[in-house]
Amino acid sequence: MKVDAHQHFWHVAQAADFPWMSADEPVLYRDYQPDALKPILARHDIEGTILVQASPTFAETDVLLRLAETTPFVKGVVGWCEFDAVAAPAAIATLARSPWLVGLRPMVQDIADDGWLLREPLRPAFEAMVEHDLVFDALVLPRHLTRLAELTRRYPALRVVVDHGAKPALRCGLLDEWRRDIAAVARFEGTACKLSGLVTECGADRSIERLRPVVDHLLDCFGTERLMWGSDWPVVNLAGGYDEWMASAQALLAHLAGTARDAIFGGNAQRIYLDGASE
Repeated sequence: MKVDAHQHFWHVAQAADFPWMSADEPVLYRDYQPDALKPILARHDIEGTILVQASPTFAETDVLLRLAETTPFVKGVVGWCEFDAVAAPAAIATLARSPWLVGLRPMVQDIADDGWLLREPLRPAFEAMVEHDLVFDALVLPRHLTRLAELTRRYPALRVVVDHGAKPALRCGLLDEWRRDIAAVARFEGTACKLSGLVTECGADRSIERLRPVVDHLLDCFGTERLMWGSDWPVVNLAGGYDEWMASAQALLAHLAGTARDAIFGGNAQRIYLDGASE
């Protein structure tokens, strides 16, 4: 099954719940719902998606879980939880009752404390993630990677997926620290990475030549069994759109064997998110 491992839905009427959303960005400041994505997926023979939260609210997670019930191509939902709340373990247990919930994603990139991931009050939440076999989607920036590596050491049973390759600084090309730190995260075998969101980090130059060093490094670090392709739709509409990013990804991975490409474009997401750790 071909799987888009990272996409979003939202209603602009709930824009107040999306701190990053602004009417100044008309490409994103509009409704994005299943009917808009369905023909795009059909065009690329994609059978399933992982629907990911974009608002730090339980209300949005509830909406996404209900959408999954009525949207055949949505195979799993990565929701949100307040990890540092005293009630986090109970909230995680409640969310985990949904057959659609496959993971949780605190929006680490927007948290002022760069050391937040390692705060002791979060321990019960991470332990609950392990107990309920949920994936921790790490929405982090390069400056968070050393803490993320430590997190994987503290919780070796926690399954981690790094979103958007940790958003390397493709615009300015300052990649040395990112290369070192993402490699350290990848040394933990329970960590995977999404090949997503990279074109929006590129600026005007979204060329294969600019993308290739980053994609090649992620391949070197995670191999073909721990990388998964995601569109980051509709955010990708800021940087050429779904079709362009799919074409670029296919070109960047064209040198791989067919089985390896199949894994990145679906098999890995199915195994990691949908089949879980039981395989």
